[in-house]
Amino acid sequence: MAKLAFIGTGVMGAPMAGHLAAAGHDVTVYNRTQAKALAWADKYGGKVADTPAAAVKDAEAVFACVGNDDDLAGVTLGEDGAFAAMRDDAVFVDHTTVSASIARRLAGKRALVVDAPVSGGQAGAENGKLSIMCGGSAEAMAKAEPFMQAYAARIVHVGEAGAGQTTKMCNQIAIAGVIQGVAESLRFAQNSGLDLDKVFEAISGGAAQSWQMVNRWPTMAKEEFDFGFAVDWMRKDLGLALDEARRNGAVLPVAALVDQFYADVQKMGGARQDTSALVRRLPK
Repeated sequence: MAKLAFIGTGVMGAPMAGHLAAAGHDVTVYNRTQAKALAWADKYGGKVADTPAAAVKDAEAVFACVGNDDDLAGVTLGEDGAFAAMRDDAVFVDHTTVSASIARRLAGKRALVVDAPVSGGQAGAENGKLSIMCGGSAEAMAKAEPFMQAYAARIVHVGEAGAGQTTKMCNQIAIAGVIQGVAESLRFAQNSGLDLDKVFEAISGGAAQSWQMVNRWPTMAKEEFDFGFAVDWMRKDLGLALDEARRNGAVLPVAALVDQFYADVQKMGGARQDTSALVRRLPK
């Protein structure tokens, strides 16, 4: 059993921290909204700290899953932040989707840092089946990976600091076009008067198959959009990718277009709906 700290007990962080507790580790959590941390402790039996610094005291490994670059900087480098209070030999694992620049900045502050954004959504976190893409040193990975196995189906060490975040950008770029394609296909089927269940049965086992089709076609057809990963977060992620593309010279016309489509969904009141709400902007 190891002494661990987890900063951020939201939709993703809470179940991830829960898997660590279920694996027998002594987990202390911190959340900016303390009621969420207390609810986590009631469910999983861990401890709650008032500050990030208090949470990480004597921890062998510290995990974070917060909102954005500013949130991450606040809980690590801000007043009562984790970095000033961590043991020198403790590893810091960040599961937030943030910019590659802040990942590299944090790695410059401590020897053992892993940027480890995840894919798999709320269901993946709850079921312990996340895909984790990691950047950092081999030494940091060696310390972090045994703990991450508690909630991961796949862990890939992609490269040095920042590589995990840029790989997550690749993930979101790929997803954006697929969701739009599934949305257009579904609306086309509706406007053609086809039975959506039959269309799904016919095309979901062939070359058109994707995770988005298998998992979101049926729910899109029912106008159900409450599956954890919000449009607001997808726009944040696509913004990170587009910013990085401007830096590295990549051209992302589809990602840029779908980002603007998501802006339309936000204006329609879908900011907190699942990313499959993209279909709402297509007339039927």
